[in-house]
Amino acid sequence: MELAAGFASISRDDWRALAAEVLRKSGVEAGSPEEALSRQTYDGVTIAPLYDADDLPGDPGPPGVAPYVRGARAVAGWDVRQRHAVADPEAVMADLENGVTSLWLVVGDGAIPVGELGAVLKDVYLDLAPIVLEAGDRTREAAEVLFGLAATRSSALSGNLGASAVSGGDGVELALRCAAEYPGLRAVMVDATPYHDAGGSDAEELACSIARGVAELRALTGGGLSVEQALGQLEFRYAATADQFATIAKLRAARRLWARVAEACGAPEAGGQRQHAVTGSAMMTSRDPWVNMLRTTVACFAAGVGGAEAVTVQPFDACLGLPDDFSRRIARNTQSLLLEESGLGRVIDPAGGSWYVERRTADLAAAAWAFFQEIEAAGGITASAELVSGRIAATRARRADDIAHRRLPITGVSEYPDINEKPVRRRKAVPSRTGLAAPGADEGAVRYAEPFERLRDLADAQPERPTVFLATIGPLAAHTARAAFAANLFQAGGLATETAGPGTDPEQIATAFAVSGATVACLCSSDKLYAQHATAVAAALRRAGARKVWLAGKGRYEGVDDNLHAGCDVLAVLRETFDDLEVTR
Repeated sequence: MELAAGFASISRDDWRALAAEVLRKSGVEAGSPEEALSRQTYDGVTIAPLYDADDLPGDPGPPGVAPYVRGARAVAGWDVRQRHAVADPEAVMADLENGVTSLWLVVGDGAIPVGELGAVLKDVYLDLAPIVLEAGDRTREAAEVLFGLAATRSSALSGNLGASAVSGGDGVELALRCAAEYPGLRAVMVDATPYHDAGGSDAEELACSIARGVAELRALTGGGLSVEQALGQLEFRYAATADQFATIAKLRAARRLWARVAEACGAPEAGGQRQHAVTGSAMMTSRDPWVNMLRTTVACFAAGVGGAEAVTVQPFDACLGLPDDFSRRIARNTQSLLLEESGLGRVIDPAGGSWYVERRTADLAAAAWAFFQEIEAAGGITASAELVSGRIAATRARRADDIAHRRLPITGVSEYPDINEKPVRRRKAVPSRTGLAAPGADEGAVRYAEPFERLRDLADAQPERPTVFLATIGPLAAHTARAAFAANLFQAGGLATETAGPGTDPEQIATAFAVSGATVACLCSSDKLYAQHATAVAAALRRAGARKVWLAGKGRYEGVDDNLHAGCDVLAVLRETFDDLEVTR
């Protein structure tokens, strides 16, 4: 059956001609439609508007076979892994009885005490539920407790001890013991999420993970493991984000990169990278946190499609404090719905063969490999901390600028905020990790929404919510669009807005301004009505005591201080407005 039967064949040149005509009518000047409609990621990877078979980089090979782009195993589905940082055996069992298949336990000071690890796992069948530890400098103690439990119950162990063999860690000794006594258990976790959380790009996260993995390999083989054994002791953790295609490509590229490392080490058959994907912390918001459910659903979908062997969905309230029973249930049910109802776990590499996904995977792998080579040339991941931190800082600054200008909008925060929302409160949370160092990521974790949320917090803390007056000129049809734009912009900083209503009389508008008690105003109308009334209305507002007069649009008029428009620096506008309203920042 030919699905395109009856339709005329369309070539790229046909598309190019049609696209060029649309762009011409839109007033866009560019050398070609591809040039006008393409964009670049933070890694310099070009995202084109159209892909065809000519964009395929080559055969990625079947699943379970080097270079493992389509999966490290020829098996669909994934391990549903839930994170616990509190000694709560009932919560652990509730998860395992309702869809969770493995446990990620944070152990140590401020988290699950080492001495209570046995109590937390007292009803857990260790031979059925893999255990992943995150214990920092308490890793050895936590591992010994786990070994003791397994011996007492005559149980096998699987999962990961979360150790490191680099910088004098316990990883070598634990890896030797795992290789000899627990074939299903790995000793070392290569956690790349600190690089993502510090603001790094996808290629930077990948490059740092591969560099860290190579450092662990050197330490493990230097400690007596064979290359094949050392490769089998590593698991990699990556951040999954709401940019689904970026996440899919990242996980596929990571396997390609690690396969190249294994090939260079002379063990290509052992180069299948085991991956644990975690929905990213940086994208989470404390304002309108319910939107986090959508973000984590898309991220989980992308992680599954990308071929992660274990996935953790962070509860929607994770950045607010300790998740409650409801948020943990939603987190695990997100995975259950994707696996059992959507059938996502029944297909291996469903994005494989997509011209776009294959091209993006290859381009991302190339960008990451180039940075990995820079890290290696600088002496490896530990010695190159300054290089890595500088690169990540530059990316973080570029992304922050995009967020400030709303080129990268955050729903519920920088776009469509609800200043009257009831805050969600949670008990203080355990830090996201207790600790293995990530050289170059020492700037600390960031959340993209934080600059806007800090302004919201400041506005909420005032005795009365600071207000900006919207001087609407003309009928509703003339001013509604720009008034809605301005209200959305100011409310992103927690500022209330009050409108003048329809009308063109400058004195009536100024009277309404005076009654509002505001000291900052913004003109909102059409370009035609601005030409007729903007100067007079601005003058009336000044006489009524306006310290600052904005205009929604790009026109310049006497008495107007500055403009609000799509692409302006919203954070700068909000901070300036706070100063004009005499709200101390």
